[in-house]
Amino acid sequence: MTTTPIRRRSTQRQPVTRPRLEAALAAARRGWPVFPLYPFSKRPAVKDWENRATRDEAEIAAWWEAAPYNVGVACGPAGLVVLDLDTVHGAPPPEDWADLDLTHGRDVLRILAERAGQPDPMDTYTVTSPGDSEHRYLEAPPGVELRNTAGAAGRGLGPYLDVRASGGYIVAAGSVRRINGKPRYYRISRDVPLAPLPQWLITPLTPPPLPEREPVRLSTGRRIDAYVQKALDEEADRVARAGSGTRADITFKAAAKLGELVGAEVLDEAVAVEALLLAARVHVGVDRWTENEALHHIGNGIARGRNNPRVIDLSG
Repeated sequence: MTTTPIRRRSTQRQPVTRPRLEAALAAARRGWPVFPLYPFSKRPAVKDWENRATRDEAEIAAWWEAAPYNVGVACGPAGLVVLDLDTVHGAPPPEDWADLDLTHGRDVLRILAERAGQPDPMDTYTVTSPGDSEHRYLEAPPGVELRNTAGAAGRGLGPYLDVRASGGYIVAAGSVRRINGKPRYYRISRDVPLAPLPQWLITPLTPPPLPEREPVRLSTGRRIDAYVQKALDEEADRVARAGSGTRADITFKAAAKLGELVGAEVLDEAVAVEALLLAARVHVGVDRWTENEALHHIGNGIARGRNNPRVIDLSG
């Protein structure tokens, strides 16, 4: 009688693969500090992401073993400027671009290069997004903090072309989004060394120097002046350091605190608005943050604070 051998199920555990963890480690090994984004999302999953971004592999493992997070690269700490070239969508381009044959942000960058009489910076590490955006990674110049931009808004370079620099982040290769219910990946489309950001792009992306702010001059005495100046500096600094997802809340709260001083008639409202707006401008272009949005939150905050004047007691 022939017997069929019994097949025993192997008790050896199969290796667990965590592709998002591998993607995070791959970016970190290129020298780029990373932080988690919510799964299938572009939103940071941690606060103060720019300062918490890391290349420490143990810390990265602890983050990504907790959940299949997408991967964010903090451009400033990584020494990167990323040109985010998008497909044509949404509102029509501004009037000075309307007569040009634009199908993608690649066309915009090519036209800008032609106008500058320089080559299109194509030969650099490039990632393609699930929505067919093209992310060209370039090496930031040392010692210069460049602006983030969003399309042609403000002092942006042009429609369908965003810039991610200091204070901005980019979604790394290996991250995944759901498009029409199906997973679609950020993939490396050109795996070559980083090219340096060309000078013809450095110049328009370098923010103008901030105007010197005159000290607040009040008739109520030097101690009040110092108190108000300290409040201005602290709240402006708080706004400038706000992380992704917190800008609106922090800007509103900072404006409300200064609004209390406006209501107490020890701070001129125009001075408060100027200080906060200058601070908020460093975020323009990041996560679609605009100067108009900053003004909206500043105005609402000051109005709230003005109705609750601060009682100032410096007699102690």
